Amino acid sequence: MLSPHEFATLMLVRQAPDQLDMNRAELDALLERQLVMLEHCAPGTRRAYLTGKGRRFLDALHPDDISGSRKTPGNGSGERLKTPYAPGGHTTDIVVPDS
Repeated sequence: MLSPHEFATLMLVRQAPDQLDMNRAELDALLERQLVMLEHCAPGTRRAYLTGKGRRFLDALHPDDISGSRKTPGNGSGERLKTPYAPGGHTTDIVVPDS
């Protein structure tokens, strides 16, 4: 299970890898879990990027990023959203709880 800081770091790798502090302790945990990899760019510089496993992990938790559009359910009516993709070819329903 990822800590909130590890999860936030994983999202940052996806959305803004150039803004990531490469000395973050959370990055080591993500490397150990093979959710991110490091690319050595110029001498002394590295860049983090998501592995396939890291991409699938984030896609499973937030499938709207796949299509590039932000779907918002009605006004908290408990509406079900279908995911366009799920690992293994299975679709998953996401239930949005009433507010």
